[in-house]
Amino acid sequence: MAGFKDILEFMERLPIQKALADQHLVFKSHIKYFWEKATYDEANKTINSLVKVKGKDEQIIITEQLVREVMNFPNDENSRMKFPERMVKGCMLRMGYKGDLNKANYLKANFPRLYKFLIHSVLLSLSHRKGGYDVMRDYQMNIVTTLVLNKKYNFSKIVFHYLVENATSKDKTWLCPRFSQMILDHAYPELEGEEENDLLILYHMDNESLKQLARYHPNHPEPSFVVEFFGFIKDKNYKDPDPVNHQNWRNEEETKEAGYVDELKVLEKFRESRSEWFLKEEKKKKSRKTAAKVQTEEGSSFQPKKRRKKAVETLHVDEPDEEEP
Repeated sequence: MAGFKDILEFMERLPIQKALADQHLVFKSHIKYFWEKATYDEANKTINSLVKVKGKDEQIIITEQLVREVMNFPNDENSRMKFPERMVKGCMLRMGYKGDLNKANYLKANFPRLYKFLIHSVLLSLSHRKGGYDVMRDYQMNIVTTLVLNKKYNFSKIVFHYLVENATSKDKTWLCPRFSQMILDHAYPELEGEEENDLLILYHMDNESLKQLARYHPNHPEPSFVVEFFGFIKDKNYKDPDPVNHQNWRNEEETKEAGYVDELKVLEKFRESRSEWFLKEEKKKKSRKTAAKVQTEEGSSFQPKKRRKKAVETLHVDEPDEEEP
């Protein structure tokens, strides 16, 4: 851990500590049965399923609030779900990202070593996928921005969103097995499982994964510059400078205090791509306006000018080469 000690203090005081670090025993039979029986109730916004408790089928109902309660997520139903793409990618820039800013997804390998550790932890613990942990998707970029800038974010809703997506899919997977087992155990503390034959092996961070994080690939060499810590990483008393209005930047004095001036200069040519930005800032639709008809009189300046016919190439010698205006 020596190469990552400078960011560990920050990691240990993150508000989503339980979701990141809780090593929970997961049993294959419970997870398999839960997802086989899982259905989604659109009217009540609940995932309904069954779990075997001492041989009997018991009902379990999962809501966004239950996810929040079990995972100790520091948010409520009114917490934000989306930040402007410009803000999120600006934060990635301050973290030292060396890659195309206009890509929809960012590579973990293009960040300095300490930020790779943070991103790797988020990808492994809060991702809805079973692979592809080298790429940080849009909502994961939002999560990292939330943690670094100490913003409010609805972690519960994003987890519940992907649980619902899996419950309504034709090809269900054992999605979020650790979170699922934590919810089942919360609802039925007497739930049992055989550790010898039924335990689902989960791979946690070990020395080998730390060695991989410390290395750099020839295609993605280690950055030659030093990135300074900022925001909540640098100061444990750091507060979100703009907790209400995320879409309009403040005046220059306030943005300077918030540390936004530098990346705004770099992002002057930033192109807001219409990619699959899951939590993308919505753009207002332009309404089509029809021009009002203007009644014109003869000689009025509102009358459209008649288009001149192209001059025929048979001019007399004494005629000018250019037509008079």
